[in-house]
Amino acid sequence: MGAQQVAQRFTELYGTAPEGVWAAPGRVNLIGEHTDYNDGFVMPFALPHQAVAAVSRRDDGLLRLHSADVAGDVAELRLDGLAPGSDSAWTAYPAGVVWALREAGHEVTGADVHLSSTVPTGAGLSSSAALEVVIALALDDLYGLGLQRWQLARLCQRAENVYVGAPTGIMDQTASACCTSGHALFLDTRDLSQRQIPFDLAAEGLRLLVVDTQVKHAHSGGEYGKRRAGCEKGAALLGVDALRDVPHDGLEAALARLGDEEEVVRLVRHIVTENHRVERVVDLLSAGRTHEIGPVLTEGHASLRDDFRISCPELDLVVDTALAGGALGARMTGGGFGGSAIVLTRATDADTLTKSIEEAFAAAAFTPPRVFEATPSAGAHRLT
Repeated sequence: MGAQQVAQRFTELYGTAPEGVWAAPGRVNLIGEHTDYNDGFVMPFALPHQAVAAVSRRDDGLLRLHSADVAGDVAELRLDGLAPGSDSAWTAYPAGVVWALREAGHEVTGADVHLSSTVPTGAGLSSSAALEVVIALALDDLYGLGLQRWQLARLCQRAENVYVGAPTGIMDQTASACCTSGHALFLDTRDLSQRQIPFDLAAEGLRLLVVDTQVKHAHSGGEYGKRRAGCEKGAALLGVDALRDVPHDGLEAALARLGDEEEVVRLVRHIVTENHRVERVVDLLSAGRTHEIGPVLTEGHASLRDDFRISCPELDLVVDTALAGGALGARMTGGGFGGSAIVLTRATDADTLTKSIEEAFAAAAFTPPRVFEATPSAGAHRLT
């Protein structure tokens, strides 16, 4: 739904035109999975799919929320009643952002909001982060808060961690807030330093397909939290602040120190090798060797499947089918336990690979996947 349609629906709901319309995208993570909450490296880029919000200020302590994508009337919340764990509906995401802003000392006195999103939910493409960032950007603009993009991302992460209760890292919100068109974002999640790495697939005769398996996942579920806790245990056993501090060339020695902690060994091995994979992809893209990143992506999938153990039959089928059909590389992307996989392919092979994946899903009696091209797009911005 475009800016004009969202603004028109806002006017119908609230009886007056919005003060503005903003957009924030979902993201695909090219490489660097589960490294963000280990102070490591990630490399997402923004999708053309985005959450769009028409917003106006209020001065009476009310937050009124409506979504074009969820059945129901306008939800009305009092700002002084916002508290972590108080809301299990979709409204927890925008309400959590308002709570986080106010907790940080920013004077937000209320808002009317109408939202519409084209980011697939439960697909590992950060639909929740897009929702959070678009609200944060709108309120930052409307209330003149003067926040930097990385600060907005931090506040949105706090909303998701504390208010919603999902133990996610900083990558998703930073990608939505900070990505630029035609680039992947090389982000150091420890100090939030960023480099925009050129990632022009079309110029290289390549395409990146996203295959949404339609298997839904939820970050607030227990398995994600278990992996995070296991990584923190590994860091503690190794005497480091975070697994980011374990050097790749010291990995075998570190794993030997963990002894018979089999699960922790697997988790540590994934994080350390995944950080190294991000650095390898940065080097290859910076050298204009985009075709050569495929095997690194595929290595990442094997690590997520075998060490982190967060893949599923549908994700593995995408990767196996794509590679058998001549793809340059493929891997699951996102938090795991469902969601999406990415496939790097020559442009001339994209349609054939898409058909092969769809046929493989049909033969396995899986729900038909949704396949679309991912084009590195712009981060959050004001539309009107």
